[in-house]
Amino acid sequence: MTETYLPNCMVEFTRRKLMATSVAATLGASVSSNVTGIESTEPPEDDDTPHAPYVKGGLKRFSSTAFGAEVTGPFVFKDGTPLYSLQHPSRDNPAPYNKSGIGYFSGFQFSMGGSNDDFDELSTPQTNEEQGTIRSADGEYVFLAQEEDRINGGTERLGVVQTPDGWDITRDVFAGTQYGDAAYNPDCNEFVATNDEGTEGYLFTNWENSPGNISRIPISQDADGEWSADLESAINLANTEPLRELGGTRINCYGDLSPWNTMISSEENYAHPRVSLTATVGDIVEQGTGKNLVGASQFWNRPNPNGIQEAIDGYYGDESWAVQGYWALTGLEFLAYYLGAEQIDQTSSPVDQSAEDESNTTEPIGDTYPNPYRYGYHVDVREPTAETPQPVKYYVMGRAAWEAPDVQSDLKTVYGCSDGDSKGIYKFVADEPIPDFCDPMDTAGTLYAPKVTNEEAAKKNPPADVDLEFEWIELGHATNREAEEWIAEYDDITQVDYLETHAETDWQEDLDAAIEEADKEIVENGNQNYITNEEILAWAEQFERDGPDGVDDELRKVPFLETRAAAKEIGATIEFNKAEGVDSVAGAQPGDYVYFAISELNDAMADTLGDVRLDRVDGGVVYRAELEDDYNVSTLEPVIVGPDASDPADVADDALINIDNVYVMDDGRVLCCEDADKFGRSYSNDCLYVYDPETDDDRGHGNDDGDDEDNPGKGDGNSGKGNGNPGKGDDSGKGKANS
Repeated sequence: MTETYLPNCMVEFTRRKLMATSVAATLGASVSSNVTGIESTEPPEDDDTPHAPYVKGGLKRFSSTAFGAEVTGPFVFKDGTPLYSLQHPSRDNPAPYNKSGIGYFSGFQFSMGGSNDDFDELSTPQTNEEQGTIRSADGEYVFLAQEEDRINGGTERLGVVQTPDGWDITRDVFAGTQYGDAAYNPDCNEFVATNDEGTEGYLFTNWENSPGNISRIPISQDADGEWSADLESAINLANTEPLRELGGTRINCYGDLSPWNTMISSEENYAHPRVSLTATVGDIVEQGTGKNLVGASQFWNRPNPNGIQEAIDGYYGDESWAVQGYWALTGLEFLAYYLGAEQIDQTSSPVDQSAEDESNTTEPIGDTYPNPYRYGYHVDVREPTAETPQPVKYYVMGRAAWEAPDVQSDLKTVYGCSDGDSKGIYKFVADEPIPDFCDPMDTAGTLYAPKVTNEEAAKKNPPADVDLEFEWIELGHATNREAEEWIAEYDDITQVDYLETHAETDWQEDLDAAIEEADKEIVENGNQNYITNEEILAWAEQFERDGPDGVDDELRKVPFLETRAAAKEIGATIEFNKAEGVDSVAGAQPGDYVYFAISELNDAMADTLGDVRLDRVDGGVVYRAELEDDYNVSTLEPVIVGPDASDPADVADDALINIDNVYVMDDGRVLCCEDADKFGRSYSNDCLYVYDPETDDDRGHGNDDGDDEDNPGKGDGNSGKGNGNPGKGDDSGKGKANS
């Protein structure tokens, strides 16, 4: 029997200037298929970057997914059988590949022999038939479950979140914006085995929507090696009281299988930026206005919050700017309904609503509204095999657009990647092993942000030639309970407060005028309902003068609730563009590697400012970092570099483009998932590649398939499991980060 490791104690759970590509590409993974009336543009002109593409080791294509879909949620069972999610496929694909789902590769198991000799590389998909299905080098993709399958005794639909009174939160029931169609975005998969053979257990799956969701499906393997799902007994955790009491989740992206055998689901809250791109709060104060600088989070409680970009364009005309993350404000009002808000902004009720008469007004929600500081965390699904699992959010690990965490085998060190433009890679170190805290709310530790220190990173060098060396800046220390208490201070703020705090006009007399007045006031002086610009600057001033332990008690909340803004203010390297995945082998020890996936190396990593100014590579980079004796990492070594956007098909077809999830298998090989633009490829499908690391220290520059005759070494001796991450979706607001 495989058991979860928990202590023997009671547990209480009580941008316009830069971007010209489509908004669809901006929204990326979760919502691209739902954006209409916008044409995609070709990738920008891009000079050739030396050693792009480049692979240190070997890289082989194992699978191509159906048109329109990403490869997300990779997992490998104990016997070597791979699985992944079909996320947001084109509805024009032939059935069953026109619906999202979760499936495994029947008839194939990775041999765990530490090399890619266990399969012949899959050809590129060329015909319409090949592009419309899921293909693999070996085995057949078999669905275990698909979107909206009936589950839980027929009372629910897989992946669909409900209101407290049982209404499905879908577009055909409620009017308004939704972060991707309900149940269209399955992502991370983690299997919690309930027997030693690993043939029975629960499959936990993230649903990257807002409201967010995690499903739990009992699955089992028969004597012939085939897997089946018990959908009758499957549940949506979002519809259980423990998760609802936490406020639910948003945009559940990737995650991790913890060393204590629980799923950790990460909330990719793209709407958290309070300043756009490389700006800081200090820039706003120095300028005397947030014009051209302010980001999405400042408009969180605005009526129809995702309408802020259109409003800003109307107010400022040619002087408008991209409000970073505005599009991820979609689904907030649906989240309010999930929490039980009265649907006063609906022209009809769920009972009598029809496609002809439904609409969403700007009438402000005044009774129940989500607290922004309750979203953007790692969610640990404790008691995973119980009738009702007990989730806990690790507020103390910081708030971000988390793609994934990677928990180290010391049970204390956690690395996390925040997805989007100008974001961070963070580290949290607990005071003691995390499962040793009897109550997860007592989890205590220190949050860190990186500072890239080597001069070579600030020169226009090819990314393949530069290791990024960095130090960790301590942001603060707290307990999970303290962080939750700070968050609770903002629980009762609503859309009515947005208007009454920031507009002199009575919204009940002239709603449109009040909204415009409030919007402009927030641009000028910030949203006074939440942590203010002045508080962030006061924290930074005290931090720089007295260190993280010398700040006033009332300001200790700043780096935990406004993690990105705080880190930027004190000079941390918040420049990573689309940090999409992090993983290491299960049981990794000092000397093993942690892999970091950077989907696009451009914008803040390839400009003339900041700590990182490398040559641009729109195809992205996979780095690895060697674990030191204390499970720290201090150097990112590039091992895979994608192509330039201008590279032709004979180069781009076999190169890894826009890396998303990474998953380290037991033998040290790495599954690399794509969330790719077409670039110069002859096909448009995303693929799953298997990276075979080499062990020697020579860094010759191989061709795009990694088979450089000067670098024949393969295998790096790592052993164990891993996970990765999805969610391509730059959050700059006006287009994908190609400029």
